Amino acid sequence: MNAEIISVGTELLMGQIVNSDAAFIAKELTGLGIDSYYQTVVGDNPGKIKDVIKIAESRSDLLIFTGGLGPTRDDLTKQTVADHLEEELAMDEAGLAHIRQWFERSGRNMTENNELQALVFRSGIVFPNPIGQALGTYTEKDGKGYLLLPGPPRELEQMFLQFVKPFLSSKYEDQQVISSQTLRFFGIGESTLTTLLDELIRNQTNPTVAPYAGKYEVTLRLTANAATEAICSELLDEKKAEILALVGEYHYGDGDESSLAEVVGKKLLKGKQSISAAESLTGGLFQAELVKVPGISEVFAGGIVSYQEDAKQKVLGVPEHILETYGMVSPECAMAMAERARELFDTQLAISFTGVAGPDQLENKPAGTVWIALSQKNGPTAVQGFQFSRDRLGNREQAVMQGFDMIRRYLMDSDFEK
Repeated sequence: MNAEIISVGTELLMGQIVNSDAAFIAKELTGLGIDSYYQTVVGDNPGKIKDVIKIAESRSDLLIFTGGLGPTRDDLTKQTVADHLEEELAMDEAGLAHIRQWFERSGRNMTENNELQALVFRSGIVFPNPIGQALGTYTEKDGKGYLLLPGPPRELEQMFLQFVKPFLSSKYEDQQVISSQTLRFFGIGESTLTTLLDELIRNQTNPTVAPYAGKYEVTLRLTANAATEAICSELLDEKKAEILALVGEYHYGDGDESSLAEVVGKKLLKGKQSISAAESLTGGLFQAELVKVPGISEVFAGGIVSYQEDAKQKVLGVPEHILETYGMVSPECAMAMAERARELFDTQLAISFTGVAGPDQLENKPAGTVWIALSQKNGPTAVQGFQFSRDRLGNREQAVMQGFDMIRRYLMDSDFEK
């Protein structure tokens, strides 16, 4: 069984909206064990939609359409697919009643064209739209399946999860299970990672291993297929263990939604490690990322953004002789900033950032020069220097990522994790 996703809408072709529907459906199909080799985007034109249908029929078993089910003149998907299949559309009375109730509740007048959203295949299956108006519908002909879904992402996702997914799961229950896991790495480039894993990647069978380079990190997507979810999970665990034996020091977390800041925040909470911050070139960006973590107020005391030299000295309390002797862009300044923040906020840890965001030099240091220090109570202050080569925002963002990684590595070695 393989499916093809056909997204209908001229606004997609023009780049006015992002095609999030296709990404969502593709991910769900993978979980159902249904292969999807092609995705197509076509404008609101009956002739072109039919051309796309013919091509999809030649290579796919299940055609999934999104968009074009609304009440306006350019919403032509249902009518075009029905015409191509020589299938009749019929009014679904329950769906029509739902649409009328929606207009009554909203206090708006319902125009006649809104009834088009209740049309479905006469000989097909109807999928309700709990939060919208356009119904979903499914029919079969000559061994092919045709599934039509609304375009608005919230409507499509709820309809799919509540009604369509159980239908497809039941219909194609003999399909093998496909399960994926994402491993996230920071501090290593894609080329280096794949070199270290070269033999493992070249000899991959099941699970497969696919590297992806992100903005500041690298991910590996492991994909297994088997008769059951339990077998898939076992295969993925085994492959993950092989990978981490080679590059585990760079691995910070799993999953599509996790971030380095989230992983570090949770580790701080788990270990009850209080933290504060002193930021110069990052301008509060580290703190902004940290406070996205729910519950972080239990361990994050606060921070100071000391951008100018006077602020570093008078507000944060960096000794004058350090600024005069070494300058603001120096390991000595970074260490003093971290130590003063930890003392001011009385925390177990404190991190500091100082450097040159760019585009111009500062203190004869080139743009991208960054020093990050991590001060710990009853322990030495660690400091690291970096030379980034991105634009002003990129240098700041990468500095913050490196800061979170310094904390992560410290926490990995701390007693509470052992």
